[in-house]
Amino acid sequence: MSTKQKKLNELSQNEAARVCGFFENNKAMVVKLREIGFAEGDEVEILGRGLLGGTPISVRLNQTVIALRTREAALVKVESGA
Repeated sequence: MSTKQKKLNELSQNEAARVCGFFENNKAMVVKLREIGFAEGDEVEILGRGLLGGTPISVRLNQTVIALRTREAALVKVESGA
């Protein structure tokens, strides 16, 4: 099975993936995402999106549900089976 790297916000609803890194164009936000609990190897899944512009994005991170802005989710690099 091949894997495809993309941004977390590019996942489809109910699509599971693993965190494989971060896009470093906003280092302060990457630090905050790490403090929330995002780390390489963690399992993530998009649970839903807000009605207006798709924000916030509801994400299951391991066994915790959190909400992220689209620009925050775009900093998380994930690998999904494709």
